[in-house]
Amino acid sequence: MSTTTTKAPAQKPAQKKSEGFKGIKNAFVVILICIVVAELIFHIFFGAGSHFQGGSSDNDPLDIFGTVYKGGFVVPIIWGLFFTVIAFVIERWMALKTAFGKESLEKFTEKIRKAMASDDIQAAYKACDQQKGSVANVVRAALDRYGAEAADETRTKAQKLEAIKGALDDATAIEMPTLQMNLPILGVLTSLGVLTGLFGTVLGMIKSFSSISGEGGGDSSALSTGISEALINTASGIGTSALALIFYNYYTNKIDQFTYTLDEVGFIIVQNYAKTH
Repeated sequence: MSTTTTKAPAQKPAQKKSEGFKGIKNAFVVILICIVVAELIFHIFFGAGSHFQGGSSDNDPLDIFGTVYKGGFVVPIIWGLFFTVIAFVIERWMALKTAFGKESLEKFTEKIRKAMASDDIQAAYKACDQQKGSVANVVRAALDRYGAEAADETRTKAQKLEAIKGALDDATAIEMPTLQMNLPILGVLTSLGVLTGLFGTVLGMIKSFSSISGEGGGDSSALSTGISEALINTASGIGTSALALIFYNYYTNKIDQFTYTLDEVGFIIVQNYAKTH
């Protein structure tokens, strides 16, 4: 009489959590620091007496630095926003680099595809250990559920497939906030930069028109100061918003690539289970 033995699922290796930079949680502190730095640069360097006639910032500027200083109090505020954009661009780059892992997502996906095609779960685990990051964590969670469902004989195949899909979705929901952290700030700065620049522009134009309406047909010095304030604020605001918009869209596309990869890998894992069990 022959006996039928059930092949026990391979034991999964101990899970390795992703290591590295995951993002700055206290965004308010970063914004405050950026504004303080902008104020210091504006007043200490651009407001230095060497940039003005007679060594006083109350006089006409001698160079472009003094002209920028004449842009008014709105300029360092916009610069603070600009520095904030730079800070979170770097912060998001570091966080996404950690989340995506060591190799490109295309290479990682191909490794998982080959491992599952040969029904080698250990190779898939090894690929996750090498890749690290949020992508590997999500795929590992799906593989864990894969092994658990393979050992469970009390549920139907359809229930097991749904459980694997659910594990993938749950793990994605856990990792996604790390990827999207602080990204809304860049989205807000795409509009706030322009609006702040427009505010400074309006203030500069008010000064210009006030000079024109003054006695004697207007003070040329006051007129030029008002125009400088308007143009400097306009340029600063547009530059801030443009930089924020470019990188907001860039990182949004990177996150879309992340979710697409997880959908593809999840489909590979589910299809493999459906074929082999």
